[in-house]
Formats: sequence, structure tokens, C-alpha cells
Amino acid sequence: MDHDTIVKTVNSIFVERFELDESELTPDKRIIEDLQLDSLDLVDMIVGLQQKFGIMLRDNPEVRAVRTLGDVYTLFEKLAKEHPEIAEKFQ
Repeated sequence: MDHDTIVKTVNSIFVERFELDESELTPDKRIIEDLQLDSLDLVDMIVGLQQKFGIMLRDNPEVRAVRTLGDVYTLFEKLAKEHPEIAEKFQ
């Protein structure tokens, strides 16, 4: 599993759930300010990621620190290294 695969997988969730243009999805984009997602959208984002990867994110303190798409990519790179079952879902 490589960085590009994580980016494509995470971006596909944002495109499907929030009807965003994939060209807008860059690592520096702030989820609330730049992508115009609100608190309900954030909950939907977490639910979508949990469903896709079969993990519970709500209680993960690192999720609270996520501000940009790059933060989401980094979080999933870390989770995939720690949990092989997550890495398999990126295949």
C-alpha cells in the first residue's frame, strides 16, 4: 500500500459523500474552511471512513487533530501500518 493509493481511496469518499470535485482535493485543503464542510459533514466523513475501513475512529484522539486532507492521509498511513487489516482494504 502506498501513499497514492491512500490518497485516491480517501478522496473517493469525499467525492461520493460530499459531491466535491476531485481536482479540489489536495493535501493542503482545510476540511472546514476550504471544502466548506460543517460539523454534520464531519460526522458523515467519520462514518464513511469507519464503514470503508471497518474501524472505530470516534474515540481516536488523532482524529480530533485532523484539519486538512493531508492530515487524513497521514492518519490512514499510520493506521494502515499499525493494523494490517486496514492496509488490505486499500488494495
